[in-house]
Amino acid sequence: MEVNWSMVTDQVLTPHIPRTIKYSRIVLAAALLIIGVALLLVGFGISISYGAADVGVMDVWNSLFYFDANQAPHLLIYELRMPRAICGILVGACLAVSGAIMQGITRNPLATPSIMGLTQGSGLAIAVAMIFLPAVSHYEMVIYSFIGAGLSVAIVYAISVMSPGGMSPVKLVLAGTVVSALLGALSSGLAIYFQVAQDLSFFSAGGLTMIRWPVLDMLIPISLLCLALSIVISRYITVLSFGEEVATGLGQRPVLIKTMSTILVLMMTGAAVSAAGAVGFVGLVIPHIIRSLVGVDYRLIIPCSAVFGGVLVTYADIFSRWINEPYETPIGAITAAIGVPFFLYLARKEGRGL
Repeated sequence: MEVNWSMVTDQVLTPHIPRTIKYSRIVLAAALLIIGVALLLVGFGISISYGAADVGVMDVWNSLFYFDANQAPHLLIYELRMPRAICGILVGACLAVSGAIMQGITRNPLATPSIMGLTQGSGLAIAVAMIFLPAVSHYEMVIYSFIGAGLSVAIVYAISVMSPGGMSPVKLVLAGTVVSALLGALSSGLAIYFQVAQDLSFFSAGGLTMIRWPVLDMLIPISLLCLALSIVISRYITVLSFGEEVATGLGQRPVLIKTMSTILVLMMTGAAVSAAGAVGFVGLVIPHIIRSLVGVDYRLIIPCSAVFGGVLVTYADIFSRWINEPYETPIGAITAAIGVPFFLYLARKEGRGL
């Protein structure tokens, strides 16, 4: 394949020529990051102050800077709402960045952890652990979640590659949809048969209700490390998103980049699912919106996706407490209500060119 090097330069495909990034895109990305961080701060404040038991602004302020264990509102904020709010930000960031990376390395605009079977694979592994290892710790649960996500993505890729004509974006999505349905059915069947359906319903619906500080002991280091590494390799994902021939011509090793990217996706997805359950479509909606604004450079897409993924899950969590108070609606239902129409629109749009 002959590479049009002028096109490569104009579209910012190589990390070796960073000056070709359009200044306006960088300014827009910086503005988005500022807006996103502001929305996160506002959402964090609302999240720790709003719920079945409302607390005042001064209670929030004092609990953050003058914590008193003898004050009930302080304990409510510190022990329940603060870890919940932090978890929502991290889960949203991990899922959004995972979706962005998957779409980049597969060159498939419909790729996302929930559609490609990763979320359901993690859920099945968690169901098996609940049934056969009832005393399993959260740390071990995260490891099983990683394993389930890895096996599911391996099955999806194998089915797509072995199909007549080889792998294509449509086949990858179809294989992911089928595998997701199968793994979801297996999880439900096992949960009903072994009478753990009530325990597993939390993971199936997705939510932050049960989040406590011990859950964050592993989620925080894993998510921060993986997000940082995702930014580090983002320049290589940019090149790879335009084809292996271009990446190879620029001296990259596509297999190595894909392997590293897949490991990061598995770790972020596994950690997110083990903490919050099946919160779907975050990795589909956010990267597409960000890409439409800042362009094709993943050095801009990944950090912006991380911030706005956190924004989406944070406000979805707030909405879940408001829509049917004093009861809580699963976050997965809210993100699905946003993501399903978006997915159908993208599937129809992309299907015209396939």
